[in-house]
Amino acid sequence: MEIIPAIDLIEGKCVRLTEGDFAQQTTYHSDPVEVAKQFEGLGLRRLHLVDLDGARAKQPVNLPVLARIARETSLHIDYGGGLQSSEAIQQAFDAGAQQVTAGSIAVREPKTVQKWLKEYGADKIIVGADFKDNRIAINAWAEQSDLTLEAFLTSFSEKGAKTFICTDVSKDGKLQGSSLEIYQQLITKFPTLQFIASGGVTTIEEVRQLRDAGLHGAIIGKAIYEGTIKLEDLAKEVR
Repeated sequence: MEIIPAIDLIEGKCVRLTEGDFAQQTTYHSDPVEVAKQFEGLGLRRLHLVDLDGARAKQPVNLPVLARIARETSLHIDYGGGLQSSEAIQQAFDAGAQQVTAGSIAVREPKTVQKWLKEYGADKIIVGADFKDNRIAINAWAEQSDLTLEAFLTSFSEKGAKTFICTDVSKDGKLQGSSLEIYQQLITKFPTLQFIASGGVTTIEEVRQLRDAGLHGAIIGKAIYEGTIKLEDLAKEVR
């Protein structure tokens, strides 16, 4: 299982939100490049980089930060936030992202994301399945759609997608545990898909449980910054 630390960006700084609420923001570090280098120094190979300014602006805002991290580390970066056009996708790849995450646009414009999957390949396009109470959440998690999580996954697997970041919005940033049971159900129902757990991962024991359940990856954010998961312990899991 890939252990994937997260860096969320607002005004070029490393922040975390609770339940995706911009009013519940904590700034942890003014230089995300230094944070990324710290992750790399511990042997972590992946980075989940989220442009929260971009999510609000509906176009990438923090591409210079992406470019610096790509230039100064060898981390495999997946980038999301504000990717609403083919031009924006290309800008992210040009700036150094190895993968991009299609979020709300996958709900609003599924044909656009299907086009990207064909153009760039399913290895390059991760589909963001943000959910709350089994419904897909959209618009920076501000509202729920009528689409169920399973219907969304079924639809996109038929369009060629194979990797999904499944974020339980109700748990994100709360440090109260992730939705292990839901992930177990998804793996059973969709055995050919790759699921990356996101939202609420709190302890190193939980990381092991997610790995044992068959998750493709686990994104860890606030637990690192608040110290409920020690970086040394993560490094041991990677080794």
